Amino acid sequence: MDKISTLRRYGLFDAKVPRYTSYPPANRFEQDVGARHQRNWLEQLPAHDPVSVYIHIPFCRRLCWFCACRTQGTKTLSPVEGYIEDLITEIEVASDLPREKLKMARLHLGGGTPTLLSPALMDRLLDAVFAAFDLAEGFEFSVEIDPTEAAPDLLALLAKRGMRRASIGVQDFNLKVQKAIGRLQSFEQTQVVCDILRGHGVHSLNVDFLYGLPHQTVQSLSETLDQVVLLKPNRLALYGYAHVPHVSKRQSMIPSEHLPGPETRFDMSELARERLCAIGFEPLGIDHFALPDDSLACAARQGRMRRNFQGYTDDPCETLIGFGASAISRFRRGYCQNAVSTSAYRQRVQTYGLAGHKGYYMREEDRLLAGLVEQIMCTHGIDVSRLVESTEQSEIYFASLIDALCQQFADIVDPQPLGLSIRPGYEAAARLICAHLDAALSVQHTHSLAI
Repeated sequence: MDKISTLRRYGLFDAKVPRYTSYPPANRFEQDVGARHQRNWLEQLPAHDPVSVYIHIPFCRRLCWFCACRTQGTKTLSPVEGYIEDLITEIEVASDLPREKLKMARLHLGGGTPTLLSPALMDRLLDAVFAAFDLAEGFEFSVEIDPTEAAPDLLALLAKRGMRRASIGVQDFNLKVQKAIGRLQSFEQTQVVCDILRGHGVHSLNVDFLYGLPHQTVQSLSETLDQVVLLKPNRLALYGYAHVPHVSKRQSMIPSEHLPGPETRFDMSELARERLCAIGFEPLGIDHFALPDDSLACAARQGRMRRNFQGYTDDPCETLIGFGASAISRFRRGYCQNAVSTSAYRQRVQTYGLAGHKGYYMREEDRLLAGLVEQIMCTHGIDVSRLVESTEQSEIYFASLIDALCQQFADIVDPQPLGLSIRPGYEAAARLICAHLDAALSVQHTHSLAI
């Protein structure tokens, strides 16, 4: 049976499953859990463990129709300036709670459009961040950059303040596709930004692009890929466009009849994988690619690659502190998400100093399932020996679990002495396997708790 027929039989082209950037997915966070635990979790952070910091800037001068991120449009910097003041307050309050000053190993600015800020406003924000945290050895500073909103003086400032990795949004260079998603961005415009960044010493460039967009074909995606390669990125992320107008109203601007079908989408992802691997990129996880000497590729080879809300990462930190509207923090004991809307976020910061709202308290079984999901998404398999070290469960427990998975997915996984592996070419089924585990173990644990 050919690959597409097998994947179709397992429901790949019909399944609606989470991206599993976290476990549990953010749509399962519970009301007020974050608000209840956030302060205590921050107070208990040990100073000897470096943390990662994520800062969300939810503003854009234009709202791209394909985007489902928590963003809002603005024509002026006035609302951004007020938001930054509250953001600085949140950073100062949070950093004062641990017993000792924390060390920051990673700093990432995402959006929205972080490069919307003026140099003066960005300088003020970074002053607050660097005053709140000491820098850990090997500190890395990265920023998401929209080439249509990236003034040369701001790029120069970011490089001066330590940015060494930039994530460049492309999506697609085909003009018909760009018009259909409300994002006009030329290759030349993007190339100029890449050249400016490299001129300032920022040599680690990531490029994000999408498949499954309206009017996109296998041929047009191939042409965009040709142009993306000319940008000479170190790392690429190829995401499948998720059409969810019930979640993101702006996506209703994109007629669903103009979207490629699920099997065409699969052909697109397969084409990109084959082309990129042929020119020396290493495939990582389900949708990332990197040159062999890139830090993410090195982490993957050494079994250190992880998955978080920004996708795949080599970030070793157990704690991620998110600042800004809708930002998510990850602590040892669970997740905390800030209030989503900027108005609700600002009100909480002005009232309490912090903005935690939803969240999830991790039980032992949640941590076990999170480990399983991360292994499958990062390594396309399960290595029981690594899980036994970090859980109270025995190898006998895992043996029965592995056996059940191998029976359920007999055509796409192979049993291993201490685990299983997804067969080459069937990596797209990783999320299906995670969803099956999620459903099966959630029912099992709910039943055991009831007993």
